Amino acid sequence: MLLYRIGPEGFYAAAEDAAAAAAGDLRVLYSDPFTTAPGGWELGRAVDPGSAAPLAPLAPGKIVGIGRNYLEHVRELGNEAPTEPVIFLKAISAVVGPRSPVVLPPESRRVDHEGEIAVVLRERLTRGATPDEARGAVLGVTCVDDVTARDLQRSDSTFARSKGFDTFCPLGPAIWIGADLEDLEVITRVNGEVRQHGRTRDMAWPIVDLLVYAARMMTLEAGDLVLTGSPPGVGPLLDGDRVEVEIPGLGILEHGVEAYRGD
Repeated sequence: MLLYRIGPEGFYAAAEDAAAAAAGDLRVLYSDPFTTAPGGWELGRAVDPGSAAPLAPLAPGKIVGIGRNYLEHVRELGNEAPTEPVIFLKAISAVVGPRSPVVLPPESRRVDHEGEIAVVLRERLTRGATPDEARGAVLGVTCVDDVTARDLQRSDSTFARSKGFDTFCPLGPAIWIGADLEDLEVITRVNGEVRQHGRTRDMAWPIVDLLVYAARMMTLEAGDLVLTGSPPGVGPLLDGDRVEVEIPGLGILEHGVEAYRGD
């Protein structure tokens, strides 16, 4: 099942799959997806397709990023393979929804796309969590572009500035409930050309292991977002580019790219 957050009120609606959503077969979700398990959801009236422009599928409490989780991506950037997951935090204010543009900041001369699989938590996860508990704490997955100012990432001692600019975290178009966390694929296209292609089996640390690891350092709360790392093929974004991040079975996150033109 796919879960969309619909504007302008920002309520949730559900569809059986992407084809049903494209056909306008969306129904309002009366339940809170972060307190009621999917099997107990109460669905109501149909949503008018004309008013069903999706927003970012959640406003996360925090965004936990995992770096260097695909070894080919590590190699393409000339980095050493880490011995444990690399964790960073990304600004909540970076989140934008589908079709909202990424704005290239004047502070950077090289901004890259990083299409990824993002995990949405529906339950709290703390230090000592087991793999089964981590799996049970997942609401679903969504597409994300972990946009990065590559030159600033190389010059700074932390990732905060390079990954934290406004618009640097496009999310969407929906949350895929019940996805197989061990069998996911992510594809990134720029202007119709495939730039990145990765699968969960290519990760250095699988999704459940990442959740268990991150929860040792910080409590993960319902509504938190965990970015699971970028496959190889990252590259620069230019003014006017169109980006698509696709998780087959979920759909496509599409966004444009614009140069900063002042206040």
